[in-house]
Amino acid sequence: MSEQAPAPQVGDSRAEATCGPVRIGPVELARLSREAAVALLLDHVARRQRRAVAFANAHGLLLAMDDAAYARTLSRFLVLNDGIGAEIGARVLSGTGFPDNLNGTDFIPALLAAAPVGTRLYLLGAHPHVVEKAATTFTDRYPAVEICGWRDGYFSPDDEAGIAAAINAASPDILLVAMGNPKQEYLIDRLFPHLEVPLALGVGALFDFTAGEVTRAPGAMRRFGLEWIFRFLQEPRRLGRRYTSGVARYLWNILWLRLRGGQRPSA
Repeated sequence: MSEQAPAPQVGDSRAEATCGPVRIGPVELARLSREAAVALLLDHVARRQRRAVAFANAHGLLLAMDDAAYARTLSRFLVLNDGIGAEIGARVLSGTGFPDNLNGTDFIPALLAAAPVGTRLYLLGAHPHVVEKAATTFTDRYPAVEICGWRDGYFSPDDEAGIAAAINAASPDILLVAMGNPKQEYLIDRLFPHLEVPLALGVGALFDFTAGEVTRAPGAMRRFGLEWIFRFLQEPRRLGRRYTSGVARYLWNILWLRLRGGQRPSA
């Protein structure tokens, strides 16, 4: 799907020291500092080299362990680490963690803040009023970035060809897709061969956070990869299973992978 061009030489000592990827179950994650990852993706935009990007937390990694189709889809993405679950997996399985926590809700603002003047951004996903408000907020916060279009996330598969055509007509440099995983990664994977955009990223609840529909965790919790606890307390019914039995199953899988040399347990 995406053209996997080699990463440029980035002058970040932490990235150079830990630039080798790590495999957590069926998913290979890049090991980059925030600065190196931003530089890498903006280099793709500048060179018009196409790249699809996903952010993998414990929930996403467990989905890939359970679903071979999702694991194959992620194999066509550059996958960045998100949260304490990915950090634990990397440390247990390889002995080394990640230079930074690259959760998309903090990483995308860093990417847009560093983007050169005239960078064109298209938003896809969320409720109509949410994506529109997110577009307005991005315009206010990042004057160098031009919002060239947006579309809500409520459409049928029959609409996808028209959506791809609309995105191409808007000529963005970066496409953000906010539909939650695995839905957003499957959609990017289907659309990307028909798109001309260099960079497409699955960004989860970013538009909800940006529009002020959902409250972010305190900064200290985010820095230590513990935002999931805050989210669980906000939405215990929706996220309860993910953050209780899901976390337990993820940690069990990581332990099994460590003991069995990378072979995951059967379902």
